[in-house]
Amino acid sequence: MENPEPQLSSLFQELILEHYRHPRNKGELEGATVEVHMRNPSCGDEVRLQLTIADGRIDDARFSGQGCSISQASISMMTGLLKGRSTAEALDLAARFTGLMHGEDGAAKDRALGDLRALSGVRRFPVRVKCALLGFDALQEAIKQSEETERT
Repeated sequence: MENPEPQLSSLFQELILEHYRHPRNKGELEGATVEVHMRNPSCGDEVRLQLTIADGRIDDARFSGQGCSISQASISMMTGLLKGRSTAEALDLAARFTGLMHGEDGAAKDRALGDLRALSGVRRFPVRVKCALLGFDALQEAIKQSEETERT
């Protein structure tokens, strides 16, 4: 029987390149309630994440920036999964994806991650894990800032 791993790997690479070449939710978000800029100093990837959060729910998400295919594909996939989720669900998604990047058992089969599972191979390259997590770092900071603003 043929090993399906090379075929799966090839499909994942195609999905990553598709999100890199044709990113979803890239551009300016008019009326954003929170905006975060993040930079990966080790490689120069940059991202600006804008969210519209109301009543603890993410109504919209957009990003801009530049970087490698991994960072850009990751945030493209992430923003697509955020819309309509509560901030608690978004933080759970970030924790699940971080688990995937750090090789936690079963994380690669976590259907809640959607297309993000295509990035599972990145965990074999520790220096690239930061690229994949850049958008999620911005997400966590954005939610933190939003919650702090609500309290004041």
